[in-house]
Amino acid sequence: MKRFAVALAVIVSAAAATSALGSAKTVVGTGHTSLGTVLVNAKGLTLYLYEGDSATHLGCTGGCLSSWIPVTGSASARPSAKAADLGSVKRGSGTQVTYDGHPLYTFVGDTKAGETSGEGLVLAGKKWYAVSPSGAAMTASSKGSSNSSTSSGGGGSGW
Repeated sequence: MKRFAVALAVIVSAAAATSALGSAKTVVGTGHTSLGTVLVNAKGLTLYLYEGDSATHLGCTGGCLSSWIPVTGSASARPSAKAADLGSVKRGSGTQVTYDGHPLYTFVGDTKAGETSGEGLVLAGKKWYAVSPSGAAMTASSKGSSNSSTSSGGGGSGW
């Protein structure tokens, strides 16, 4: 039953992402999660970076985009995020928002504010990480003394 719910969420989110490309202003702020303080969108959903992306190559394409939704459009920062760290990269006919040079995504498995079920998932040998307010990946060393009894629920096996 859980797999069905995730599959349904993927279908609904993919449709929403397709219609949202190039959409209105995106707001980037911060929120509190079990990982610590991370970047979030206006709905409080965790924003992620992918190790497979680089300044010249977007590693999440094709089927990946059904689970990892690019943050698109033009962006503004709440005071808790740094406006100077916002940027963009060309994706198809639109733009994807970047923070400290990292293209940003949301994960379809996160359905409410504070969830971080995409943390540590693996695609093509590269990991997904929640983004800290400094723009760094929320790795074990960056979590420091925050509650480190987190579980991605994904076992690192991908999505």
